[in-house]
Amino acid sequence: MIAEAGINHNGSIQIAKELVDVAVEAGADAVKFQKRKLTETYVEDIVEDPAIAEMGVEYTVSNLKDVLLTDNQYRELAEYCEEQGIQFLCSPWDEDSVDFLEDIGIPAYKVGSPDMTNFVLLERLLETGKPLLLSTGMSEEREIDRTVEFLQERDAEFGLLHCRSTYPSPFHNLNLDFMNELKRRYQVPVGYSGHERGIAVSSSAVAMGACVIERHFTLSRDMDGPDHSASLEPQGLEKLIRDIRNIEESRGTPRRYITRGEYNNRVSLAKSLATTRNIQKGEEITREDLTSKSPAKGISPQELYNVVGKRAQRDIGSDELLQWEAIEDIDGEKFDIDLENWGIVVRFSDISEHDWGNPDVFEFRINGADLEQKFEIESYDKQLGIHAPEQKGHDVVDLSARDETRRQEAVDIMQRVIDKVREDVKPHFETEEPPIVIHPGGITEHDMNLEAVPEMNDALERSMNELDDDGVQLLLENMPPLPWIYGGQQYHNNFMDADEIAEYCERTGQKICYDTSHAKLWCNYAGEDLYEHAKTLRPYTEYLHVADGIGVDGEGIQIGEGEIDFARLMELYQDFDGPIVTEIWRGHERKGRGFKKAAETLSQYI
Repeated sequence: MIAEAGINHNGSIQIAKELVDVAVEAGADAVKFQKRKLTETYVEDIVEDPAIAEMGVEYTVSNLKDVLLTDNQYRELAEYCEEQGIQFLCSPWDEDSVDFLEDIGIPAYKVGSPDMTNFVLLERLLETGKPLLLSTGMSEEREIDRTVEFLQERDAEFGLLHCRSTYPSPFHNLNLDFMNELKRRYQVPVGYSGHERGIAVSSSAVAMGACVIERHFTLSRDMDGPDHSASLEPQGLEKLIRDIRNIEESRGTPRRYITRGEYNNRVSLAKSLATTRNIQKGEEITREDLTSKSPAKGISPQELYNVVGKRAQRDIGSDELLQWEAIEDIDGEKFDIDLENWGIVVRFSDISEHDWGNPDVFEFRINGADLEQKFEIESYDKQLGIHAPEQKGHDVVDLSARDETRRQEAVDIMQRVIDKVREDVKPHFETEEPPIVIHPGGITEHDMNLEAVPEMNDALERSMNELDDDGVQLLLENMPPLPWIYGGQQYHNNFMDADEIAEYCERTGQKICYDTSHAKLWCNYAGEDLYEHAKTLRPYTEYLHVADGIGVDGEGIQIGEGEIDFARLMELYQDFDGPIVTEIWRGHERKGRGFKKAAETLSQYI
């Protein structure tokens, strides 16, 4: 987002700085001004006496003579932008202004609509070797064609901004669809420079794929000058940039996947095939035997006519949600799994209901309700893993809470988990010190607050020190940026950045569960490399959660169906001897088919 201050500073360096402050507060990427040497931009007679020109030219030149900043003021303004942490940009209107701006040093040049056809100025700009961004207002299509040809013949790096150069521009003239034509015709980055009233159209341009938005803004539309009436005031600029960021975030990736929040709602609201009568083992299932009912914990109704004609593998009750194992020999599906210390995710309620494919590790998910019950489980010749609850009811179990009451509540819950594992679960397994995977908490509601990470980690360290972990091993898990709880509209803060986690582990001696899916989502969000992230944390990793990931919130994806390069990533774990849990969402369905498929794929890499 380029906030165009233009000449709205009214010739005052103080107003110009106030405009910079507004742009910074609104969250703009850059703030842009204009630079002219009038005797190079207009013929000298008109500069000396604007009254000899036609009315429009007279008004423009007279106004420019009143509002131009001095060269020293431009230097001061560029330095002020650097101090405030925003990119200073400036449109040159003549060759002398290019020379001046080259001396200041700017990364790119914006070419205003009046100079779209100015090959003289474009030649000088090309000599700088800087990228160009050209507005297309005031130009006919054939003129745009000629300028693009001129630039492409000289191997220029440039983009185009669709624009209507009237102030303000009427909606019926804006023709946003021409942005798509510019992309199709020239195969260059395309954005939008808007002079319309309001913010809806500029926001729509982002939704249509504009990669740059430029808008004029002012301290007040009541100020004198040609640009003020078509400019956004501070509140409007802030709202526009807020909407742009939301739209950018919402565009995501050209992939469709079910988020964890969607999956939870799907289970509650969607349907499964259900029986309308008692069906005896060996009976053929007819269409009349089936209806659909919630919850969605059985065979999808889309499979209706794949189920009709099947024979029952066991007695099936009336009004029962149909499962594949009731109508198919699931055990007949074979997977080639050669993965040591392979683990799957199970719950106490379903551990005995499935043939899970003979994994080495059972990782039990404990939820808040489990803490109120006595676990009745058999003994197993398996290794044991535990995943502690991240929620109790609707509240986050937040060991990183800066509020002492919430932090202590989380410590109490976690201690109950530890005690229950030691007393009720550990005796039934071979593991001497069962690992308990713990989420650190550190969630904020409206914005990510990375500045609070040191304080959160101090609270987390206090919490971990207060836990009696005798006989178990506590492992903190790295987090994704957007937790699935609360519909994915809150933010994790600590235990995402690799260097931050490594520093915590070095200071405290803490070991971790490394979650590949969480890590990928964070790396996508932060623009980091997953391999380097995992490499940094490999010395502290005792336990692996393995799944693929997409975008910033697509976690738990089947291996090979997301964005992780597992061939590269798994090079780091060739000598890893801890549990490797295939944490695929819905992996438990069809007797753990998703877990087995993931383990088979992972066997190729480790």
